Amino acid sequence: MANSTEVDKDIYYVPEQGWYPVFLAFGLMLLVTGMADSLNTIRGQGVADWTQSLLGFVIVSFVLYAWFTKVISENEAGLNNASVHKSYVWGMGWFIFSEVMFFAAFFGALFYVRVLVVPWLGGEGEKGIIGDYLWPTFQATWPVVQNPDPALFTDPIKSMAAPTELGGLAGYLPFYNTVILLTSSVTVHMAHDGIKEQNRKKLISWLAVTVLLGIVFLILQVEEYIEAYELYGLTLDSGIYGSTFFILTGFHGFHVTLGTFMLLMQLVRAVKGHFSKNDCFGFEASSWYWHFVDVVWVGLFIFVYVV
Repeated sequence: MANSTEVDKDIYYVPEQGWYPVFLAFGLMLLVTGMADSLNTIRGQGVADWTQSLLGFVIVSFVLYAWFTKVISENEAGLNNASVHKSYVWGMGWFIFSEVMFFAAFFGALFYVRVLVVPWLGGEGEKGIIGDYLWPTFQATWPVVQNPDPALFTDPIKSMAAPTELGGLAGYLPFYNTVILLTSSVTVHMAHDGIKEQNRKKLISWLAVTVLLGIVFLILQVEEYIEAYELYGLTLDSGIYGSTFFILTGFHGFHVTLGTFMLLMQLVRAVKGHFSKNDCFGFEASSWYWHFVDVVWVGLFIFVYVV
């Protein structure tokens, strides 16, 4: 009788042990802690050293590339059977759910700040007596471009909300990026149709357009940040509005970067002849993630820039 601890690989493939999770966690630790240290240095009027963050980013990128390559090679070798595919589907589903909760926390913080905290600072409600006593002249309006204590938090010249008049490139960038991401949802769907129709030219063309749109989005977001700092004076030192703006849009930008990298990997696979209508989960998982990123941006555009 076979040992009860043995696994029938015809039923479920068990991969070899690897250090990918360890190195990925280490890289993420370096990236996040280095970024936090650099931002605190900037806030203290010092010159930030981004070496640690850059090293963490390089490690994360290398590990993701190596890990994805390993999984792809296992799939091409025919090791990923129905049971493994099912685990992939559930794994990606729970991962996206965790990301939904991640952004739900930040949207919840935005709601708490706009609906409760700012009115309290303006003297409204039961807890408003403290704000009314400390900052009697503060007007509770959102976005907060006039801070309760300008000596502590520098007032931005203007918010990043959608403009009502012509001028100012940064004011229109959020709208441009909304159009770009919504368009990319259509193009990635067209690429999926190419797989189902077994039309490789259609798959590669539309997927390449999707990757290009993701890169353009990131370029425009960098431009928006430059304009926010240089023209509007909106920084991490701009009080509660500046911090909520950058944490929401910044984390979304990080997710767009990751999604673009995932789609780029699928583009390379498509060029190499991978994918069929019955074997394309890598593409499907990346497209699910990309649609999720698009939905989050729509929420950001509405609640951060418009409302």
